Amino acid sequence: MLDYNLILDAAHRLKKRVRRTELIQAHHFSEQLGLPLYFKCENLQRTGAFKIRGALNFMTSQPRQALSGGVITASAGNHAQGVAFSADLLGVKATVYMPESTPPQKVFATRDYGATVVLEGKNFDEACAAALREAEASGALFVHPFNDPHVMAGQGTIGLELLEDMPDLANVLVPIGGGGLIAGIARAIKETHPHVRIIGVESAAAPSMQLSLKKGHILTAPIMASLADGIAVKTVGDKTFPVVKELVDEVVLVDEEEIALAIVSLLERNKLMVEGAGAVGLAALLNGRVKRLSGKTVAVLSGGNIDVKTIAVVVERGLLAAGRYLKLKVELDDVPGALARLSAVIAEARANISIITHDRRSKSLPIGKTEVLVELETRGAEHIQDVVKHLEKSGYLLEVIR
Repeated sequence: MLDYNLILDAAHRLKKRVRRTELIQAHHFSEQLGLPLYFKCENLQRTGAFKIRGALNFMTSQPRQALSGGVITASAGNHAQGVAFSADLLGVKATVYMPESTPPQKVFATRDYGATVVLEGKNFDEACAAALREAEASGALFVHPFNDPHVMAGQGTIGLELLEDMPDLANVLVPIGGGGLIAGIARAIKETHPHVRIIGVESAAAPSMQLSLKKGHILTAPIMASLADGIAVKTVGDKTFPVVKELVDEVVLVDEEEIALAIVSLLERNKLMVEGAGAVGLAALLNGRVKRLSGKTVAVLSGGNIDVKTIAVVVERGLLAAGRYLKLKVELDDVPGALARLSAVIAEARANISIITHDRRSKSLPIGKTEVLVELETRGAEHIQDVVKHLEKSGYLLEVIR
């Protein structure tokens, strides 16, 4: 089981090998929430995520003979890079199984660290099953992404750093996938500061820990595609679950639009690039998922490995969620000047046209009518309402596209 002394040993083992990440105050969000909020920036960690802590601690705690046949693991990306980096550091061969849907950036980064990457399975759980079969067949040492005391202890060093930097810490929000990160942090903090409130945050697309806690035993939950792919786990660990059940005060869920908005907000307000899994803590705070918070609060930004294609999708979804982007389908008379008049009416509403598509060939349109798809830059939810009302008042038949 995860013991506090394992975490102390891990801190000694990892010293000068991993980055002691910054704890920064989030001034804008502190004012918005009326709460002193800080970010633990594991997105700035070597390999771009906290996972290097657990992987390196596990591997350096093993007898050298155990590593002689190489290591093998499964990961949605961040643990893969942690294992690959650690194996390269120790001169050990590494093979990583990743889901077929893994963002290319995470695949390329893992290969750049020298690991062999095998893409297999629709999600983490299927990739993990394949990796375990290969480990048994080859004799390579399996490095579990979360369900191991040494891995959890490595992640727990974040908790020690938090207490050293902020002894009067009151609350910590931690992303939950399989449970290794929050189990380690909770054990590290609660051992000496039992009054600190530990809050776990899951994606609503993969609520395995919350469902398991409600039932009192581990359940396998159905999962859906999520921006927070790093925490999309169907079944939490049988070693992490008891620690979470004992020490974590609350687990809350956030949805995809909330995650997208949190990513965009972190980029705009703090100039921090954070992946979906890393943004769930802020998403929970911004959307009131956690009640009765007071005192110094830390959201752990667990990782920053997000690929360019995902960023483009996230920015659009985040702007939509923030009311900064409006898509409309507008029906026009198919006469000269109709499009110019529509543009003028939109300008009167102080909205800016980003993209406009004019289609007069749709079979659903009556003769003499044409359809325009228009995407507008707006200033918030109230401005969107004003734009729609102004267009309707001007006689336009329109549909808001969600």
